[in-house]
Amino acid sequence: MLCRKLLSFNGVGFFRVPGQVAALRPTLLTRSASATPRLWLPQFPPVLACPLSGKNAAHAALERKGLQEKKPSNFTDRSQLKYARRIVVKLGSAVITREDEHGLALGRLASIVEQVAECQNEGRECIMVTSGAVAFGKQKLTQELLMSLSMRETLSPTDHTREDASMLLEPRAAAAVGQSGLMSLYDAMFSQYGVKIAQVLVTKADFYNEETRRNLMSTLAELISLNIVPIINTNDAVSPPPQIDEPIGGKPGKRGISLKDNDSLAAMLAAEIQSDLLILMSDVDGIYSKPPWEEGAKILHTFTSDLRNTIEFGQKSKVGTGGMDSKVNSATWALDRGVSVVICNGMLHKAIKTILTGRKVGTFFTDANGSGTAVSTEVIAENARSGGRILATISPEQRASCVHTLADLLVSRQSEILDANQRDLQEATKTGLAKPLLSRLSLTPSKLKNLAVGLNQIAESSHKNVGRVLRRTRLADGLELKQITVPIGVLLVIFESRPDSLPQVAALAIASGNGLLLKGGKEAAHSNKALMELVKESLATVGATNAISLISTREEISDLLSMEQHIDLIIPRGSSELVRTIQSQSQHIPVLGHAEGVCHVYVDRDADLQKALKIIRDAKCDYPAACNAMETLLIHEDLMEGDFFSDICNMLKKEGVNINAGPRLHSVLTFGPPLAKTLKHEYGSLDCTIETVKNIDEAVDHIHKYGSGHTEVIVTENRESAETFQKRVDSACVFHNASSRFADGFRFGLGAEVGISTARIHARGPVGVEGLLTTKWVLNGVDHAAADFAEGGQRTWLHEQLPLDN
Repeated sequence: MLCRKLLSFNGVGFFRVPGQVAALRPTLLTRSASATPRLWLPQFPPVLACPLSGKNAAHAALERKGLQEKKPSNFTDRSQLKYARRIVVKLGSAVITREDEHGLALGRLASIVEQVAECQNEGRECIMVTSGAVAFGKQKLTQELLMSLSMRETLSPTDHTREDASMLLEPRAAAAVGQSGLMSLYDAMFSQYGVKIAQVLVTKADFYNEETRRNLMSTLAELISLNIVPIINTNDAVSPPPQIDEPIGGKPGKRGISLKDNDSLAAMLAAEIQSDLLILMSDVDGIYSKPPWEEGAKILHTFTSDLRNTIEFGQKSKVGTGGMDSKVNSATWALDRGVSVVICNGMLHKAIKTILTGRKVGTFFTDANGSGTAVSTEVIAENARSGGRILATISPEQRASCVHTLADLLVSRQSEILDANQRDLQEATKTGLAKPLLSRLSLTPSKLKNLAVGLNQIAESSHKNVGRVLRRTRLADGLELKQITVPIGVLLVIFESRPDSLPQVAALAIASGNGLLLKGGKEAAHSNKALMELVKESLATVGATNAISLISTREEISDLLSMEQHIDLIIPRGSSELVRTIQSQSQHIPVLGHAEGVCHVYVDRDADLQKALKIIRDAKCDYPAACNAMETLLIHEDLMEGDFFSDICNMLKKEGVNINAGPRLHSVLTFGPPLAKTLKHEYGSLDCTIETVKNIDEAVDHIHKYGSGHTEVIVTENRESAETFQKRVDSACVFHNASSRFADGFRFGLGAEVGISTARIHARGPVGVEGLLTTKWVLNGVDHAAADFAEGGQRTWLHEQLPLDN
């Protein structure tokens, strides 16, 4: 009989009878509008599976042999996991079993099913290896056992049968009862998402026999090709005890794997079907450097084979057969055969989907060189904490000297900095970086000179920052309370494009005694590295080299945002999109910043129009990419009667500014600028919106409705109007007859700023050293006790305010 080969799956060929071949052409289909296109085989009669012969058989044998030898995994970094196409998910007993061990954790199981179904509907191929049949069966049999108790046994106060009922059950019998119920549950859950499933029960004997093993792989291949999720479990009703320790899948002289539990089963299946990713879900967060309940235990977010002998493992799960040692053995075995592996806590919300986004969840197994950077980032953060404490305890003169040193290095090492910056500019130009970002990226001798001037200002002001007394109170005789300024702790500053931010923020951290982690954009990698060397050199003069570090690994920002035990405050500097992303993703670490810089200039009826033209030009055109640049110009409607509007338009057009009209202005113009899409938009470029208002009240209302609370300007010669505007406008900065571009730490005399905050607590506006400090209370007594002040006690309250300078 003539056959045509359609598919080769790990050494098993699939053929179809002639006459049916024409109907079997693979078709490019998608399962939903958002699904990834992929090749599907249409529905057809059952496949005839038979071993390959001749040359094909030899090729298949080589493929099988290759699985026994070490081969590199597809993914060497977490960020690549989003490309995983074929995924094996193993659910441990502890994940899907209730804590009382009397049934399944239905809510948790439903969440996992939802994630697997979503992956399947996205175009991935999912295979599940599941436990749970014994737990489900025990629940049912326990009920039957209790129903069979006599009335005397049920009412007896000394009878413990009720508590011990589940202990009296034979696990194999429980598995026989629970298996059908478990699969019915899976079928009902998956059917809600339009996903078909198939049950595949296996025993260890199935893997020793070449024929049954080949048939198993043939079945899995067919199910996957039909877009069905195979759900695999050991047949616990007949399986031999788990202590059998014979390697499966090995050849003489080759290392196999012992099928002791579902971890090793999942690893072997993942290797056999050439899976991209194996997710082992358990009741622990991942691999720790030592048992997690011991002091000093640290989770290893990345695991390489060279760490194998440095790890201590705890006990096995109380409801499963596989301990952490088993999971690591299974994971490393699968990794050697080209399968990437993640061990994670299955009780974590959306664990599977989170892993596929590249987030640092669980322990990622990789054979990539130098992959231990995930651990080193936490070490860097710990060093920032200890280094910051050194900065906080040295003298103000030493902190000032450190900043002065950094300022001097910016000038003396200017050529090195500019050479590094030139490399960044060349690479950015090749990649087509937008003009506003190129402007932010560029460093010049004048920029470095201004940086040095600002840093010297910071150094001079640092003498009276940390440890400044804010309040002194004599609570009672001999009992004095002080409130003093102290550093916040460890700061994480995330910035885009602007390498000049690095020395500014570093100087502010040094002056305020804070540890600092800096995460710069890749477009400024060379510049940031050169500047960071100068920061380290200046820190070395006071013995705090590790207080400030540049995070230049592949760490995702989302991973840094989860380090709440190491980071006390996040400050994003960059685009509104970056700031909004940080604010939305950071759940446990406070964020200081502004999402947008929608700044307004209002030209009042009583304005000097020449002053207005000058201020508007500067506010919009001096540096349009800055967050303090004007985005909306509000004009009193009375000024539309003369030439002022034409003068404004001509000036802006001459500067290359694209003008958009607000709704009211657009309605009164026959020909004019196009209608603005929105009145609340930060252009960050040579674009702006012009709108008219009837009076100062409308101007204030417009600003409150469409502004972002950053910086607003009134241009007027009427002092009363200016005071009204400054009093009523609720923004971080409110100016009269001055450009919005003055909203800047250097221009405010702060030396520099770590960012501009539109928050209403802590710091607001340009944030200098003061914004990086918090306070603590220091109390000095003799032998004071709270009971001394009770009624009839020996001491009385004074609460006397004392001068600060004593």
